[in-house]
Amino acid sequence: MKSTLRRPWAVVLAAGQSSRLERAGVGTRKQFLLWRGVPLFWHGVRVFAQIPDLNGVVVVFPAEELAVGEEWVRRLVEADRPGLPVFSVQGGALRQDSVRLGLSAVPRESEVVLIHDAARPFVRPALVTALVAALQEEESSGDGDEAAAGVIPGLPVTDTVKQVSEGRVSATLDRVVLRTVQTPQVFDRAVLEEAHRRCLQEQWAVTDDASLVERLGKVVRVIPGDPGNIKITNPGDLSLLKDSVEMTIPIPCVGFGYDVHRFGPGRPLKLGGVPFPGAPEIIAHSDGDVLLHALADALLGCLGKGDIGELFPDSDARFEGIDSAVLVSEVLELAHREGLDLTHVDLTIVAQVPKVAPRREEIRRNVARLLGLDYSRVGVKASTEEGLGFTGAKQGIKAMAVVTAMRRPDSK
Repeated sequence: MKSTLRRPWAVVLAAGQSSRLERAGVGTRKQFLLWRGVPLFWHGVRVFAQIPDLNGVVVVFPAEELAVGEEWVRRLVEADRPGLPVFSVQGGALRQDSVRLGLSAVPRESEVVLIHDAARPFVRPALVTALVAALQEEESSGDGDEAAAGVIPGLPVTDTVKQVSEGRVSATLDRVVLRTVQTPQVFDRAVLEEAHRRCLQEQWAVTDDASLVERLGKVVRVIPGDPGNIKITNPGDLSLLKDSVEMTIPIPCVGFGYDVHRFGPGRPLKLGGVPFPGAPEIIAHSDGDVLLHALADALLGCLGKGDIGELFPDSDARFEGIDSAVLVSEVLELAHREGLDLTHVDLTIVAQVPKVAPRREEIRRNVARLLGLDYSRVGVKASTEEGLGFTGAKQGIKAMAVVTAMRRPDSK
């Protein structure tokens, strides 16, 4: 089993016919519609260029628009200098044909591919990073379960869903187990290519690549999607592209978090989700992860939302013993809904005991996975305060967190 993802590439599908928009009188195919000065397909390329480990992008255009697409790519690469190769290739009649042709242009040494629709220009780096990290986690896990061959983002269904036959309801589906699926989707390249080979051979008809991989009997994992990652499909969606120049400029913000816990009979010590067997226990209502509590408060500070005590009060029995990673995930979902894009996190642990330094990198990796951030954007430090104060007396532990982020000015 592989322990690391190797040489991932992305395929951006810009080969659609835009039939719904064409029927509404929109003369430009949606992948070429301009938003913030560049065509929609280029926004996905820009996001992929921000992912440190990504090696390149293939953009798939309609056969009759290939020359136009190639010229756009040439000019945009020259203007943006994305720092990775961007290839243009011709697509096919169906979406699955375009994916197969795009895959054929990805260098053979690439073992992981991301498939993304150009009509989703609002995709954010945090989602891409979370998808890649989740597949890496699958490939490196040794829990005995079959590793997932793909990871996709999904959103809970909020409306009641009816199955209908000939205008009559035949079943009401349980929306708790349903998800609406987005792109990008990330896959083991060999599995995806086999799925597309079978698709061509047996004439399967599907709407996304995960469906093909599922038909091979492979596991596909779903992680939380991004509600802002909207697909431009219908004429009404075009209003999303009409923001003003002022609205396009994100606002930098900084949040600070601080938390303290006493040592004493209670919860086993965890820091950043990493357990410390043999360390002093923590007196706490939740699991007492002082580092994640400080991190959650810093995230809330970026939003002007107070602290986790207000959202998850210790007077509420539902939160007794709760995993602090769950609390951070809830706060992170709130941050995403309110238009917050994390850029960097800096964490400091102050304790005389236990010794944190030997496990600092493990904490750093775990926090990066939890936040969907690249490892390089998370800092973790430890200090003993040289024996001073209550931490020096081994009476407790404290942590501080600083979060820097960009917030969309149109968010509430």
